[in-house]
Amino acid sequence: MQGADARILIVEDHKLFAEVIRSTLEGLGMRVIEVAHSGDQALSTATREQPDLVLLDLGLPDEDGLSVGKKIIDACPDSKVVAVTALSDSRAVTEAIRLGFAGYVTKDTPVTQFVSSVRAVLNGQVVMPAKLAKAAAGGRSKEEQEAALLATQLTDRERELLTLLVQGLNSKEIAVRLSISPNTVRTHVQSILTKLQVHSRLEAAAFAVRYGLVKTPGERRSS
Repeated sequence: MQGADARILIVEDHKLFAEVIRSTLEGLGMRVIEVAHSGDQALSTATREQPDLVLLDLGLPDEDGLSVGKKIIDACPDSKVVAVTALSDSRAVTEAIRLGFAGYVTKDTPVTQFVSSVRAVLNGQVVMPAKLAKAAAGGRSKEEQEAALLATQLTDRERELLTLLVQGLNSKEIAVRLSISPNTVRTHVQSILTKLQVHSRLEAAAFAVRYGLVKTPGERRSS
């Protein structure tokens, strides 16, 4: 298809980013039928319009993007769905491909490469960043192996507390949630920082998300 006359649905709640994608694709002769800003709007539009391609942000305000993508794939078997996200997560890539997505593209992808990915998907290919493809296939980089080794030092309680840090809770909220004193929280946090070789709670939370050390309720809104 090469993208000519392709009918595309963009699902993205960041309006500026959505408009950049829209103007780029329309400048190449593709037709953007709508920009949806939520999962409900995306599913409704996709079901009605049956687009050739759906560019789907995974960090939607009302529902996890992977779940929305699966619903669209079920409702629109001829539509190709590509995840577009700020998160470089090999687990998300694996899950997306398992659900039937035709690709996974990160938002820091250069425009020319982004367009090439769109055209490749329209031509029947599956696209994803090479480094994530390797990880999704089971290979881990040296950096990931080192991170996993550091994480083995964490106790169950420290992992539990790290999960709450990722969720954005402060010391007082964590103390209440775990029924421990704020001083104990500080002690655990310091231990986590030491074991993960980071310097702040924010770095610890970012480290945990980047290397999949804790389970999160879906993609964090980093888009």
